[in-house]
Amino acid sequence: MLGVNGFKYKEKFGVIVMCKDEADHKAVYERLKAEGYKCRVVRV
Repeated sequence: MLGVNGFKYKEKFGVIVMCKDEADHKAVYERLKAEGYKCRVVRV
């Protein structure tokens, strides 16, 4: 795909999941990985 400035990029889509605590964070990550999703862990 070609952007407005001429930069070529591959379009990607993502979802941000807000977790209630660290345990929930780990459980959600493990569940999504088990379902075959590519995940990145982020802590802010």
